Order: sequence, then C-alpha cells, then structure tokens
Amino acid sequence: MELSVAVIKELRERTGAGIMDCKRALEATAGDLTQAEDLLTQQGIASASKKAARSTEEGIVESYIHSGGRIGVLLEVNCETDFVARTDDFKALAHDIAMQVAAMAPSYVSGDDVPDGEDAESEETVLMHQPFIKDPSKSIQDLVNEGIGKLGENIRVRRFTRFSLGE
Repeated sequence: MELSVAVIKELRERTGAGIMDCKRALEATAGDLTQAEDLLTQQGIASASKKAARSTEEGIVESYIHSGGRIGVLLEVNCETDFVARTDDFKALAHDIAMQVAAMAPSYVSGDDVPDGEDAESEETVLMHQPFIKDPSKSIQDLVNEGIGKLGENIRVRRFTRFSLGE
C-alpha cells in the first residue's frame, strides 16, 4: 500500500509519534487515520507500562495562578532527563496538570497516597483518576501516558500544593 507523506504527517501531528511508527500504524490499518491513531495510543500505553520502573530524577516545578490571583498551584512533575524537562511538550503537560489541580482541587496524586481507612471518592480526590478538564474522555493518567509515549521517557507527577484564598 502506498501512503502519502501528507497522511503520515497528519498522523504524526495528531499523535506526536515518530515518522516510522506512524507509517507502520497506517500500514497496519490500511491507511485509516482514526484506527492508526488508536493503535498508536495503545502502543503508547504499552510503552508507558514498560517505562514505569525507570528512575525519574529530573523535571520541573510548575506554578499556575488562576482567578485573579485567588487560586495558585505548585506542582512537581518528574522525568528521566533534563533534556526532556526543557521541551515545550513536557512544559505544556505540566501546565495542563497544574490547571487541573487548580480547577478540581484533588487531595492526593494517586490512589496509593490515600490513607488506609479513609473513605475517598477516587475520581474526586485522586488527581490521576480525574477526567481531564480540557478533554473529559481521558483521565489525567491517560494524559501522562500520552506524554510518556510522545516523549519516550517515564513521567511522574510527584506532588502538588494548592493554595486558595479563604481556605
């Protein structure tokens, strides 16, 4: 099957995957962009689970101030190398997660952080389980997994602090 450069480029722009990965996905799906995008997403999730054991010692601390200075967030997001931490994609991911924390006020990063015996609604209090405010069809964990697939490194949301006037 002959694939046009324009189709490969469009899939690459949608997913951030490598050119050869896009070409293989399009070949596997007979040129169907939607199916190829789904295939790459599944592969990204698979690559995220493979990378989960890798050490994340680099990263950034992202700050976000919202609502006329009434709500603020400090968020630490880690990755494997400082090269990835300086990329626009990594910074955009950290910014989106900081906005999520400001908007949804989670109490914990992951389900592992919830103390034993505490009755916590997972989607309300656990950041990684919350639906993403910009696209409710995916969770914050899905967003991080996409970042892992796109950037090729393990990414971890380590901690956050949310400040709000009057709380």
